[in-house]
Amino acid sequence: MSEKQSVVDADAVRTSVAESYTARVAQAGGCGCGCGDSGAKSAGYTADDLSRVPESAAVPSFGCGNPLAFSEVRPGQTVLDLGSGAGLDLLIAAEKVGPEGRVIGVDMTEAMVDRARRNVAAAGLGQVEVRQGLIEALPVESGSVDWVISNCVINLSPEKERVFAEIARVLRPGGRMLVSDIVAENLPEWLRASVAAHAACVGGALSEAEYLAGLRAAGLTEVAVIGRHDFGEQELRAVAASEGLASLDTGGAGAASVDDVLATPGLNVASIKVSARKPSCCSG
Repeated sequence: MSEKQSVVDADAVRTSVAESYTARVAQAGGCGCGCGDSGAKSAGYTADDLSRVPESAAVPSFGCGNPLAFSEVRPGQTVLDLGSGAGLDLLIAAEKVGPEGRVIGVDMTEAMVDRARRNVAAAGLGQVEVRQGLIEALPVESGSVDWVISNCVINLSPEKERVFAEIARVLRPGGRMLVSDIVAENLPEWLRASVAAHAACVGGALSEAEYLAGLRAAGLTEVAVIGRHDFGEQELRAVAASEGLASLDTGGAGAASVDDVLATPGLNVASIKVSARKPSCCSG
C-alpha cells in the first residue's frame, strides 16, 4: 500500500484536493467521488434524509455513499466524521445520537469547515462540533468516540496507513467504523501518479484487498465489505467530466484520454461500504 502512495507528493495532493473542494463550495453544487453531478440522492441519501437538513448542507455533497444508512448509531453515543464537508452526515448523525450524544466533524478545508459550522448553527444543533485538521493527524482525543464514519474521503489521503491508525486510536474499545469509499483495481501507474486524478477520487484509490489489509494492520477487527457498487463506463465518464479530466499527463508518454483509461485491462472502480471494530480488549 505505501509503495503505491509514494508515487505522488503528499503535500501536493492535499493542496490540490483543498483547492478543488474549495472551488466546489464556491459553486454551491457538484458532486465528486463517484456520483458525477447527480447530487446526494445518487450517493444513497433518501428524500427523508435530505428533507431534514438545510439545502446548503445537501447540495454540496461530494460523497460516494451514505455511511449512516443502516448503521446502528444509538442515542447518547459519540460519532466522528472524517472529511465532514458541508455537514450533511453531521446533521444526520446528530439526529441519531440525540441531544445527549455528540458529533465531531473534521475537515482540512477552511471553506468546508465554515460552511459546515453555518449549517450546524442554522439547524440549532449544540451537540455538533466542527474542527479543522487532517484526517492523518486527527484533533481528537484517543479512545473517545463510539463511531468513525466517512463519505468517500479516505481515498483522497496520500497517507492512508496514518488514517487507518488514527481511526484505531480515536475509537473506544469496542467502537466501530463505518465508511463509504472508492477502491480500484488495475489502475495504470501513470494515473496513480497524477495529482489531478487523486483529487478526482480515483488516482489514490487502493484495491479492495489493500484497503481491508490496511485496516487490519491498524489493529481493527471484523473488517468487512457490507455493500458495493461497481461503476459502469458512463458513471466513470461522468466523474471524469465533473473533474475536468478530458486528458491526463502520462509522465513522459504524452497525454492520455478517458478512453485510454477505460481500455486498461482489468480496470474496475467501485464504491464500497466498509465496517470494522476496535477490539474490546485494548485501548491502544
